[in-house]
Amino acid sequence: MNNNLSWAKVFGAAFFEVVWVIGLKHASTFLEWAVTIIAILISFYVLISAGRKLPVGTVYSVFVGLGTAGTFLAEIILFDKPFNLIKLALVLVLLTGVVGLKQVTMEKSVS
Repeated sequence: MNNNLSWAKVFGAAFFEVVWVIGLKHASTFLEWAVTIIAILISFYVLISAGRKLPVGTVYSVFVGLGTAGTFLAEIILFDKPFNLIKLALVLVLLTGVVGLKQVTMEKSVS
């Protein structure tokens, strides 16, 4: 498996992280809890799979950063939370760090 596929897995895991974080906050029916649990399982399975080929610390940092940004956007788009410019600026700083981590570890990945 090449590194691009591994990084795609990290992005996929982060997507499912957003789903389960939203589920933990908003689930109230059996089906919603079932989706939340399935999203947790998928998220961590895919994350662990990516961590086998990439540096684990970087993978986890990227996963958490993307999950944080995705959750921030989902709250605004799906749940009509008020837009906060300071929060946006902080999320952008976080994403800048995540992109920087990814860039400096591209050649230092595990074989």
